[in-house]
Amino acid sequence: MQKPIIRYLIDFLDYCEVQKGLSVKTQENYSRFLNKFFTWLKDNNYSELKPEELSTEHVWHYRIFLSRHIIDSRTKKTLKKTTQNYYLIALRSLLDFFVEKDISSLPPSKVKLAKDKADKEIKFLKLDQLKRLLESPNTSNNSGLRDRALLETLFSTGLRVAELVALNRDQVRINNETKDLEVAVIGKGSKIRTVYFSTRSLEALRAYLKSRVDMDEALFINYKRGIEKTDKDRRLTVKSVEDIVKKYVKIAGLPVMATPHTLRHSFATDLLNQGVDLRIVQEFLGHSNIATTQIYTHVTNKQLRDIHRKVHENRDL
Repeated sequence: MQKPIIRYLIDFLDYCEVQKGLSVKTQENYSRFLNKFFTWLKDNNYSELKPEELSTEHVWHYRIFLSRHIIDSRTKKTLKKTTQNYYLIALRSLLDFFVEKDISSLPPSKVKLAKDKADKEIKFLKLDQLKRLLESPNTSNNSGLRDRALLETLFSTGLRVAELVALNRDQVRINNETKDLEVAVIGKGSKIRTVYFSTRSLEALRAYLKSRVDMDEALFINYKRGIEKTDKDRRLTVKSVEDIVKKYVKIAGLPVMATPHTLRHSFATDLLNQGVDLRIVQEFLGHSNIATTQIYTHVTNKQLRDIHRKVHENRDL
């Protein structure tokens, strides 16, 4: 016998932890988003609704509720489309759980995500722009050597900025003969993946590490005046890396306001443009779902379309 949907939360969270290996933070988010759905069920006299009774009509009315009746505590406005989608993704994950456990219910594909016309296109840098950015730091001083190594590492590895700042020196053991390097990092959901350093990034890291005379374990450290005289951890923060990238975007005179994530986008787009299989790119980026990686195909597909138009449609037949 099926039990009401609202009584499956604990079972679902156990499934997320044991079978899917999701982090505690992700489980907390799922719990918060699903509890909003359960509250909506209770408020609309659906407390006893079972999985097999859930219909597209229920989902539709829940989407209306998300769109019109929840006020963001910070902005005092209704939820953005992207925020609404967090709630819908949690519901879809619950339906995935029902499928996995052979519990009859609405197919997950019936929960459609809200389309946001305001969604920004993926920003990435062209190769000439990347060259200007990567070569913009002044490497005659310690902070410039660090910044060059940092930028080269971001583009070479496709690391998320949080993964970058978590790197330690003992993970990057290189000498004058080192030509390639693989490093295991812990990404989202505590999943471990391997990232690869290019020859360019190793050269920049080698020069940077030779300039270090401190004992701090962090790979990328702060050079703010006076900080070396304290016992405070000198590891760069996510905000510091964002500011560093923003600084060199201005110095390089780039037309787009690039962020550390723009370098990750550029890394993925460059691989796809060179014919690397989408699933390999998924592994490089540490995406758990291929659908997340597919956002980059919009960029490469557009380029193919433009080439087709330029080469094929202007021919005289």
